[in-house]
Amino acid sequence: MVKDRILRSIFSFLLRRRVVSIGTKYYPTNDREREYVEMINYTHTMLLEIEKAHITTQNIFQTVLKEVGRGNIPENRRFLELKPAENDVNEYALLSNIIMGSDRYLYLEIFQRNRQIIEEFVELIKDNNGQIIEKSDSEIVSRLLSKNDAIRVSVELIKLGIEKGIDVRAAVGMTGAAAIERSINLNREIGETSGIGFTKLGGEFAITFSSQIGELEGEPVVYDNYLFLDAIDSTGFIEEQGRDRLVEIMNEIKNFIQADCKGKIEGYRVGGDDLVANLPTKDAALRAGIDSAWHALNNGARLRIGVGKSRREAGERAQMADNIKIWNNSPVMVFDLADGIYAYYIPSEFTRTVVGFLSEKTGHVIFIFIFVFLLTLIGWNLMGRDLGGYVLGGWELGVFGVILALLYAATR
Repeated sequence: MVKDRILRSIFSFLLRRRVVSIGTKYYPTNDREREYVEMINYTHTMLLEIEKAHITTQNIFQTVLKEVGRGNIPENRRFLELKPAENDVNEYALLSNIIMGSDRYLYLEIFQRNRQIIEEFVELIKDNNGQIIEKSDSEIVSRLLSKNDAIRVSVELIKLGIEKGIDVRAAVGMTGAAAIERSINLNREIGETSGIGFTKLGGEFAITFSSQIGELEGEPVVYDNYLFLDAIDSTGFIEEQGRDRLVEIMNEIKNFIQADCKGKIEGYRVGGDDLVANLPTKDAALRAGIDSAWHALNNGARLRIGVGKSRREAGERAQMADNIKIWNNSPVMVFDLADGIYAYYIPSEFTRTVVGFLSEKTGHVIFIFIFVFLLTLIGWNLMGRDLGGYVLGGWELGVFGVILALLYAATR
């Protein structure tokens, strides 16, 4: 923990941006997750804070209203904070969303058995592109395309239930089990009252209703999720490896975005060094961006990437990557999170070697520091001494210590 904090402090100073994490603490449970975790840790990918997100209950509520649609959450709601959100961005949760995607499970419960209304709920969920996983006379487990869809559909279901004099409990989770557990916890907090439980930025929240709900817009809020991708120093890359190689890499990235991420390519010309894509979800855009950056880097190319709700916003964020560097530009993907701006920074091979050495051989680093310090101290104390006709300047032992330390580090 201390070692990680020291490393983050060092690179925060070098990058002039706060380093939230280096690598990830995410624990993989399947091959897909394992692949991402291994790549992030192997490349020592860093999550950087460009503009700090202001994570407060009020901001979270306003974000939910904006994302779900104000017309889809009526005025007679009550917003509850069951567990405060973390006052910082959680790299674990961010990576989880990128890997697992945006779809969420919705658990629905009524407090008295009623097969007829359950069937009506099932049809409404299906009409909103939901998938029914399990159902009984009082419960439904379903899967929706996103958390926002799950919240929006929950409000519609609660409205239908209240009109029939039935309280409806809904909860949203990454898995069916998580959604059910969230519903149980919510029941302890508010009793048998109509409401929706969900998480946001590490906190637990609920929206409850105790009276009739008026007309709802019923339509999901649709956002574009643009990915702007541009090769760094493409001229230098072409001189070294040729234009055909750049075309090959860009075509591979384009095909990946289209096939695996369901993205629509815009503004790409064969032979060009940039492209714009519109992705179905923000998570898909982030996954397309980080995968593309890793793929290009593995083939000797570096990308600057921006993710935004418009082409312009994505392009501006890609340009921000130019100022995120230690010495030379490395692959960077800039995106928004809550009301802040963050970036994934992939260090150069030299920097990755340094990070690996510092993190894995802390004892050696301490030994080298003490060794060089002592030699330098001895040198300064002997400064001016005549050693057989040579007057010691004081710096020689320090330089000698550095040379020995480099030889030691290179041979360990």
